[in-house]
Amino acid sequence: MRLILARALLPFPALAWEFSPDPMCTLTHQAEDAEIAITYDSALPQYTLFITLRSGEWPNAAGFQMFFGGRRDVTIGTTRHSLSTDSATLTVRDSGFGNVLDGLEFNDTVVSTSGATTVIADLSNAAPAVQAFRDCPADLPATS
Repeated sequence: MRLILARALLPFPALAWEFSPDPMCTLTHQAEDAEIAITYDSALPQYTLFITLRSGEWPNAAGFQMFFGGRRDVTIGTTRHSLSTDSATLTVRDSGFGNVLDGLEFNDTVVSTSGATTVIADLSNAAPAVQAFRDCPADLPATS
């Protein structure tokens, strides 16, 4: 019983940001309320951000913003986002993602907001995975 109680009182480790080069350059994170993924398809070339809510739906809102808090506070936004058929996944596509990658690598938190829906993610361990994503070879086979 003491062992169970002791384990229950231990702090949970922060879920890591992870990089994978296969089948395409991908950066992922399991936030408390959502799964976040960024891919780079060198065939297009295009970056895509996916934020999939664990429950609920993103509203059909005019804009989407990301606030990065920490050493390099910055807010970025777009009106060029789309929702999945079931509205659980918000998607942003662009040919450049330097501001997003800088925000992830050099800050402590990211708050993603569209309408009244907000997802918060910890960035305290994101830098190594973001750097690996940046270094991902552009000549990897791309899939759509």
